[in-house]
Amino acid sequence: MTYYPERTLFDDFFNNGFAGNGLMRTDIAKKDGMYTLSIELPGYKKEDVKISLYNGELKVTASRNETKDEKDARGDLVRSERYNGTVSRSFYVGDTIRDTDIHASYADGILTVTVPTAEKKEAEGKKFISIE
Repeated sequence: MTYYPERTLFDDFFNNGFAGNGLMRTDIAKKDGMYTLSIELPGYKKEDVKISLYNGELKVTASRNETKDEKDARGDLVRSERYNGTVSRSFYVGDTIRDTDIHASYADGILTVTVPTAEKKEAEGKKFISIE
């Protein structure tokens, strides 16, 4: 992994390929020493979303596996569709942020993640963030 000392949360936001194609649209607000990320994840359930923190990178991943079968009046299969997909996005939050500093909630297809702007703490190994 390459270390970018001058990177900020906003660098990833504007340079990430997902921002342009409609996947994981994200609004970022800074207020009272916290960044608040509002990430659109329509169609995903809370159980489909994972958030991890490793080496200063906050990674949000959403996976969905879905099968739809359509049958006629006699019960014969007319159409079957399968969807398997994963979207992922990373944000550099700094090496001093710990998993216990990050809070997340999910409601109505919007994942809200709060991250402190700057904390002077020791970095730890990869941790997963619980979603309320």
